[in-house]
Amino acid sequence: MDSFKRIPAHIGIIPDGNRRWAEENGYHKKDGYEHGINPGFELYEMMLEYGIKEATFYGFTKDNNKRERSQRDAFTKACVEAVELLSGRDANLLVIGNTDSPAFPAELSKYANKRVAFGRGLININFLVNYDWEWDLKNMMRNSCLASCDISRIDLIIRWGGRRRLSGFLPAQSVYADFYIIEDYWPAFSKSHFIDALKWYQDCDVTLGG
Repeated sequence: MDSFKRIPAHIGIIPDGNRRWAEENGYHKKDGYEHGINPGFELYEMMLEYGIKEATFYGFTKDNNKRERSQRDAFTKACVEAVELLSGRDANLLVIGNTDSPAFPAELSKYANKRVAFGRGLININFLVNYDWEWDLKNMMRNSCLASCDISRIDLIIRWGGRRRLSGFLPAQSVYADFYIIEDYWPAFSKSHFIDALKWYQDCDVTLGG
């Protein structure tokens, strides 16, 4: 195990490239999401090993619902399966998303917009499901707090798939986050991806504007 002087307290995970990975490996686009579940749990184990206190995973967004039906069904099913598997681990889960929309999976309603403890609760895991940044910010105007107000400020965002954009990922909490890009697609996750991100983070100058 590598040793690091600086460990980010909260890491954001954008697991992109599922469809591109599927096409390059002879699958239908929709099949990529299923292959993205196990990498999430490999990363979960590594985050426990390195003492990460909180992590937020991008599940799917309001805009992702523009995709064809088979893909929508596939990424929704993958999100539900991931949460069901996490319920057998040691984590405090918070599912954040617009439950008023029919796109929000009914199976996750019991976990929605409240933190639920599983096992020993060794890490806070936030899962963005049917998330919409405008919905999140508008809640501030209506209720004087973000819909995602229970999620802390993010220190490091890691994005797979090579894209250089935030894609609406928790805009308030990401305000001072450092951004690390991995060219490989999410289903091709390797432990070295996470280690390299932590190595890179060691040299980041975190001043929070000061």
